[in-house]
Amino acid sequence: MCNICRFLFLVFSLFVILVSCSRAKPAGGEEEVFFTIADGGAAANRDGDRGNPEKHDPVDGNSGSEFAVKLFSVINSAELSAALSRKLQAVSAENSSFITDLLICLKGDFHLRELVDKQHPLPRNYAPAGLVTLNEGFYRLDRAGLTLRSDAAVALGEMAAAARADGITVVIGSAYRSYDYQENLYNRYVREMGREAADRESARPGHSQHQTGLVVDFSPIDDAFAATDAGRWMAANASRFGWSLSFPAGYEAVTGYKWESWHYRYVGRDIAAFIDNYFDGIQQYALRFLHEWALYPDGH
Repeated sequence: MCNICRFLFLVFSLFVILVSCSRAKPAGGEEEVFFTIADGGAAANRDGDRGNPEKHDPVDGNSGSEFAVKLFSVINSAELSAALSRKLQAVSAENSSFITDLLICLKGDFHLRELVDKQHPLPRNYAPAGLVTLNEGFYRLDRAGLTLRSDAAVALGEMAAAARADGITVVIGSAYRSYDYQENLYNRYVREMGREAADRESARPGHSQHQTGLVVDFSPIDDAFAATDAGRWMAANASRFGWSLSFPAGYEAVTGYKWESWHYRYVGRDIAAFIDNYFDGIQQYALRFLHEWALYPDGH
């Protein structure tokens, strides 16, 4: 979103918030019943505190009006598209399950939602706890010695078993990578194609999702994967098992990387559903939103 567009969106959103904070009374004298962002998703009514935005705490103990301001600020900080910005404000105003789902994602394992991208690196010495070695079963391995975090390995096995039941065998080409491994890989890309081209296809050391121990590259590790039976099955079913495509087609300006149809990150079922239901399946938008939301009390 360009700066002018973001400014106009900011002015419009503040106007919406200010208008929604006031309650209109219909001709019959009874208070109108409606949903607003300022209510934090709570319906205004005449029964006690439920319709009072200052007494209803939608998430993190915030009042409805505080939630509205926080939502707007986080949307802006996360640099969401205009369409997603409108969508999130709408689902908040409609008393949907968005607030509940948001809270579930925030209360879960931080590493499942940890933002690792070109602006948010992991420390050189970071290594995920509970790494286990993958063994062939319902899936195949391109090479021995691949490891994943144990919860991701379990979820991978469950997903591979479901795929096998549908006649599909997935093949694992890459999994956990240490900082040093990624450093060697990235430097090789730079030598082969130059830094600018390398930065579109390979993460710099510390910036790779693979270092989380939650990522699998499915074989073949190239654009051909999308057209394979396994690629089509993954695109249709992966999120049911907590896996999310990290770098979708057409979003290089958002993710920083070219389309990688083979690169899936385990985020758990709750966050995978959150990504699909509210962020149109775009992992980067959802993780950036969760990151900015968690930062808000201390960082804004």
